[in-house]
Amino acid sequence: MSISDEFAFIKDIQPERLFHAQKVVGIGDDAAIIGVEEGFEKIVCVDTMVEGVHFTRGTMKPFDIGYKALAANISDVAAMGGYPLYYLVSITISKEWSQEELRAIYDGMRSLGDQYEVDLIGGDTTSGKTMVLSVFVIGQVEKGKRLLRSRAKEGDVVFVSGTVGDSAGGLDILLHNEGASTEHPSLMEYHQRPKPQVTLGRMLSKFERVSLNDVSDGLASELLEIAEASQVDILINKETIPISEDLQNYRAEKAFQWAMTGGEDFELVGSIPETDWVKLQEECQTAGIKITKIGTVSSGEGRAFLKSHDGVQELKKEGYNHFNRG
Repeated sequence: MSISDEFAFIKDIQPERLFHAQKVVGIGDDAAIIGVEEGFEKIVCVDTMVEGVHFTRGTMKPFDIGYKALAANISDVAAMGGYPLYYLVSITISKEWSQEELRAIYDGMRSLGDQYEVDLIGGDTTSGKTMVLSVFVIGQVEKGKRLLRSRAKEGDVVFVSGTVGDSAGGLDILLHNEGASTEHPSLMEYHQRPKPQVTLGRMLSKFERVSLNDVSDGLASELLEIAEASQVDILINKETIPISEDLQNYRAEKAFQWAMTGGEDFELVGSIPETDWVKLQEECQTAGIKITKIGTVSSGEGRAFLKSHDGVQELKKEGYNHFNRG
């Protein structure tokens, strides 16, 4: 491990202030203590990034690694309708990483944490052969307002926020086409510094019934998870899938495939009763949030289908799978 003094490093990354100081005992004791606020349920999630699997030095700067690791967890909290409060970090450090690079990783997390008022309250450091970064986030949502995948029902409108496929396009540039980086910087930013949709998740939690998922493994995979959890069928229309002009200009022939299976867009996909759809559209327009109707829900057995000019085909879970990398 390239940290000369572990305790000095921990002191160096300790935040100077806490957004929720009145509710927490953070770094400095054997464990953190957090308060439980009446009328709320806690949301807990963890996400791990492994060097050579989720990132390389060629695709992510240290700052971006930290930023994205925290963003993935905040996105999970958003998909539950909640908002993040605290995070903890466990990091395994290989000797190839300098102390300056490690500090940049934490700076990336701090930058995003400041945007969402999330406090670093603990963690662990150890040495190993490969860099492994695990981030654990604690959030909360009002009791009775949590959003689940299992709440889709027949007649619902299926929607997705933003555009999908941009992160995969950005990764393609970073891996295979560096010359396109100056023409499509936004695609690389989507991959390296995704934007969790907390505002939309909070907005959706105010509705009586919503099913929700975040687009981490690919749109097709997330839709199937909702269909299976709700035991319904979902039909989406190819022509309505929101794909950015930037992605179309970069690789039009790959854009739809990346939209369906690329993953790591961290947009929100879900369903809402048709009677609430217009109200949701109006609220999103007021908030400046792009949201698109892409399909409908029908009774069924947990399947998802794609309708196009070629007919209707059943979707498969073809998004990213850590245990099927061949």
